[in-house]
Amino acid sequence: MSTAQGTGTTTAPVDPVTVEIIRNGLYAVTEEMKTNLTRTAYNLIIYEALDFTVGLFTPEGDTVSIGLGLPMFIRGMSETVKAKIRHFGYENILPGDILVTNDAYTTGSHLNHFTFTMPVFHEGRLEGFTCCMAHWLDVGGTLGNVTTDIFSEGIQIPIVKYQREGVVNQDLVDIIAMNVRLPERALGDLRAQITAITTGERRYSELLRRYGVDAVNGAIRRIMDSSEAVARKNTLSIPDGTYEAESYMDDDGLDVGKRVPIRVKVIVRGDEMTIDLSEVSKQVRGFYNSGFTTGIACAQVAFKCLTTPTDYPVNDGSFRPLKVIMPMGTVISAERPYPMRVWMTFPMTVIDTIFKALAPAIPDRSIAGHHADLVFPNIHGISPEDGRLFIVGIGPLGGGWGAKSTEDGVSVTVCINDGDTHNSPTEQLEAKYPVLVEKYEIRQDSGGAGRYRGGLGAEMVVQALSPFTVTTRIDRVHCKPWGLEGGGDAMGNGLAVRHKGEWKTDHPNAKIFNVRLERGDAYRMLSGGGGGFGDPLEREVERVAEDVREGYVSVAVAREVYRVVLDEVGQVDVAATAALRRTPRSGGPGNGMSGALAWNGQ
Repeated sequence: MSTAQGTGTTTAPVDPVTVEIIRNGLYAVTEEMKTNLTRTAYNLIIYEALDFTVGLFTPEGDTVSIGLGLPMFIRGMSETVKAKIRHFGYENILPGDILVTNDAYTTGSHLNHFTFTMPVFHEGRLEGFTCCMAHWLDVGGTLGNVTTDIFSEGIQIPIVKYQREGVVNQDLVDIIAMNVRLPERALGDLRAQITAITTGERRYSELLRRYGVDAVNGAIRRIMDSSEAVARKNTLSIPDGTYEAESYMDDDGLDVGKRVPIRVKVIVRGDEMTIDLSEVSKQVRGFYNSGFTTGIACAQVAFKCLTTPTDYPVNDGSFRPLKVIMPMGTVISAERPYPMRVWMTFPMTVIDTIFKALAPAIPDRSIAGHHADLVFPNIHGISPEDGRLFIVGIGPLGGGWGAKSTEDGVSVTVCINDGDTHNSPTEQLEAKYPVLVEKYEIRQDSGGAGRYRGGLGAEMVVQALSPFTVTTRIDRVHCKPWGLEGGGDAMGNGLAVRHKGEWKTDHPNAKIFNVRLERGDAYRMLSGGGGGFGDPLEREVERVAEDVREGYVSVAVAREVYRVVLDEVGQVDVAATAALRRTPRSGGPGNGMSGALAWNGQ
């Protein structure tokens, strides 16, 4: 059977109208894949939180269109498709095959991400692949504790065929079912992923039949070339130079209080950019590592945000002007057998730090630091209704994003790693699990002060209606989301636990493992805000007054940080404000909200 790759053939140019029709057709295919996955998945984390990504790929494995879910999958999916091609060879990839793996060092993420890939054949020729990577709630392994190697994190499936020429490998299905705690849910999500990729295979085949292979492949080339051109043009607008920045993570969950350094270097030369991640921390003992493809994705997500943020579908043409330097053995390029269960946490701060490095060069396109964590507890216990084990992740909570040079940061929004993912609806949680959401509200004063204020974080209190165990892996408690151009830092993330009516608020970080809660006990999650942009005294006083009326900023912070005095009905006292602003201030223009009022955990 021929496996000639149509994207490499030379054909007559495709007219612009046809290119746009096919562009939207490709996008529609991945959107339908998303829809069918969410309609058939068994777990909240897929059908509500949308922790997945689907995509179309060339016969070589390059990205043609991704139905956005998690931006960090942008590299992992493509490299996983390429790894499957290398493993089997084109001659052993046949119509009706479905290839699967959850190998963390291939996908770059944790073992929960099962990745299914299906070839698309047209008239006997391989014309592309469909792929779906989605989060399974449980894949076995240690439940709750910090893992120290990949073997304790669950079942590992190498690159194998789930289906061979239309016939399912039942032995593989049986092995998976025996190695997970909730097999009916795992296999339900498996079937949902198969639905997604077969939908993609069918719809892409229809596109090829309707417009012809030459037109579709020609349009894909045009789309990628166009994305490259836009990326190069916008890179060219960044001043040449070498830009550096650093930040840190709180710790790796084992060496408590030992900071994990994040250092990046960005080199701009003409229409090309190099992102050097050589100085990011070495891989750590705790489970916060991620694989090489995730390190590349850190650079690609930052680059796309800066150069082609609205260019769709997401495709590999956008990244042709980007070079990434990264050795193996870092926290974002970990090697076997280093643990990777919480793979997603450190990379989002790497992206934040890339933006921070470029802020002096392009302040008009930069963004202050954000809360950079899922703020996502995992709980498990025995259901009082049916006596069966339940496992659920509640979140992501959403937090504040950094302000920009022209606007405030957005509030209670999922971190950059997770893109289109959603929080867990309270009604769903309370209907399905023995929990009561006592509170879910905006966290006042959590955003950094500035001419443009950082977005606000959230506070969520969840009470146990029957005993369960809770684990949190939250970081960025101590490394506050930073402000830019004189803007203030934001509050960091936080955690408190209530036992028998007493709150414990003195945790050294926001990481707790297998903490037992009895009926009536509770935990409190707090997401950080976003850093501010510009001097707080340059913020319009009426906007400060409106923030106070909305509950975003307290009267105390309005007075102490913004130096705006409000009367008893919340209106600006013009004379008192003018007098206050004439007095010298301490701490400089960046004395933001988090420095003014510290959260006491209550």
